[in-house]
Amino acid sequence: MTEAASTFYTPQSRFTDPRAMAWWFDGVRSDLSSIHAAACSLVFHYTANGDITRHGFAAGRIGEIDERYADVLLERLHELDPAPLGGVRALTDRVVGCCRDSTLLFVALARHHGIPARARVGFSMYLEPEWALDHVVGEVWDRNEGRWRLVDAQFAEHGAIDVLDVPRELFLTGPQAWAQCRAGLLDPDRFVVSPNRREQFLRSWPQLAHNVVQDLAALNKHEMILWDVWGLLGDETVDAEELAPKLDALAELLQAPDVMLERIISLFDDADWRVPETVASFSPAALGPARVTLRAD
Repeated sequence: MTEAASTFYTPQSRFTDPRAMAWWFDGVRSDLSSIHAAACSLVFHYTANGDITRHGFAAGRIGEIDERYADVLLERLHELDPAPLGGVRALTDRVVGCCRDSTLLFVALARHHGIPARARVGFSMYLEPEWALDHVVGEVWDRNEGRWRLVDAQFAEHGAIDVLDVPRELFLTGPQAWAQCRAGLLDPDRFVVSPNRREQFLRSWPQLAHNVVQDLAALNKHEMILWDVWGLLGDETVDAEELAPKLDALAELLQAPDVMLERIISLFDDADWRVPETVASFSPAALGPARVTLRAD
């Protein structure tokens, strides 16, 4: 890792900053296992085995999936159960969210303890056979081994996969997935939010494109909600054939985020890609898209 990457990915972002709840992180030990154990016990996935009410949640709590800031999530968690982080929590004492929220809190904890960390948006090859599912994991710097380590903060464990060191071939970042599909190495129709979701914009090339842009944002410490849309992907007047070469170039650049960090940060100043002050959010908890104004940096 370059010195610039260490300097950039250690401080909190406006999304991961625990603000007044930082004291709650102090009780979590700074080793990777402890950080992961604390993070993976805080979020209940909103699609787990159907409707959340089947698990004892009030129906109105589905709105928690749209909370995007770590301090807000932590305040809600503390309201539900003020016990120290890292212990066993009842399911209904977790916030309702998804992989993005587990990763957000994992990254926030790692950064709190001075560990360079970032979110990566892409596709898991290990969650469902034959499918590459839309997923977010953490990427944390392992000082002992001198490498970035992929960490799945959604699960305490998952089959034969080491969730503290997910194999690179089993999680493809959005840029990697786009590049491999464009090269004909992988079938784009395998890449979906869920095999059961038939909406075309949640499958194949549209979802691949979405995750390239989401990963660019994450690499720039904009840990966005997965149903946020902005820039070129939110412009219905942009022709798909025109967009593909732009995404090819972007995906190639993002293959080496540490080496190309200055260019990636510079590229994020481009209005085509940069997260603006207001984004469109297509929340599964809402009846239609909403315009959301973000906190100022």
